[in-house]
Amino acid sequence: MLDIEKKINDLLQEVNEAQLDNSSDLETFRIKFLGSKNILKPLFGELKSVPNEQKKEVGQQINSLKKSAQIKFDKTKEALESSSDDKEKIDFTRPGEPRKLGSRHPISVVRNEIISIFERIGYGVSEGPEIEDDWHNFSALNFPPEHPARDMQDTFFVEKGDKEMALRTHTSSVQVRVMENSKPPIRTISPGRVYRNEAISARAHCFFHQVEGLFIDKDVSFADLKQTLLYFAQEMFGKKAQIRLRPSYFPFTEPSAEVDVSCTICNGDGCNVCKYTGWLEILGCGMVDPNVLKASGIDTETYSGFAFGMGIERIAQLKYRVNDLRLYSENDVRFLEQFKSAF
Repeated sequence: MLDIEKKINDLLQEVNEAQLDNSSDLETFRIKFLGSKNILKPLFGELKSVPNEQKKEVGQQINSLKKSAQIKFDKTKEALESSSDDKEKIDFTRPGEPRKLGSRHPISVVRNEIISIFERIGYGVSEGPEIEDDWHNFSALNFPPEHPARDMQDTFFVEKGDKEMALRTHTSSVQVRVMENSKPPIRTISPGRVYRNEAISARAHCFFHQVEGLFIDKDVSFADLKQTLLYFAQEMFGKKAQIRLRPSYFPFTEPSAEVDVSCTICNGDGCNVCKYTGWLEILGCGMVDPNVLKASGIDTETYSGFAFGMGIERIAQLKYRVNDLRLYSENDVRFLEQFKSAF
């Protein structure tokens, strides 16, 4: 046996017995037998010294060795990749990891419920800017120049001077825009965030949410207002809910009233929540002042209307018995997870 044949046999045995258990072993094998500087190249150089009658046979042995190394490499690579794929495959028989579901914010739940109640009796929804000029926020609503609400203690002014701009103190400004751009009959509610320059406490906040309603048509009376609010109270708090109206004052309505609903906790019998009166205040209302209608170009000889407004946080407090307003804006997940609703 020629010396070159012995080398070929030894290398062939090494190829066949190679233990390639991982990608690192496989790469080492590739470099040694198939790389650009592989161990087989010198054998082709030694082929020159082989007698001519044996060159063909020895050359075939070298090629056979190279082919065996290539087959070994390809099969091992395929096996390792298949094994890696198996590890990454998903076992669909295993139970899935539970995905935590979110919940709606209680203010959003109550806001959507209020909207739904009024939409059922024909009210549309109107929205407007949160930064308002003096006309829409005050003047068009019959606020005289000396009214306390114009004071810096109550309002966040953005710009003073000839054109005062402020964060809106109520969503009545949206109603003014509706009256300016629509012709009666008008039936709309205006939900949104409002701002007051107040100290933050359990019972007050510098921002909160309101829903204000407006209905203008021919021959609208205070009786229509009362019936609308009774309908709302019974839809929101239950069919047994009752309301009472107490005389009050608002610049944009005349006559005006505060509205109380029978306590939902004690059913009117008296408890510490209603201070043993059996009633809880929920909103303010009244007939739209003729000056407000005139400011928006509505004929007061033909049309009349009523308006009402409520704090969404106040309704949410009564619905969920949450006594601290700050909880609604602190984004505590433990608090928010308690509220589930279809709205």
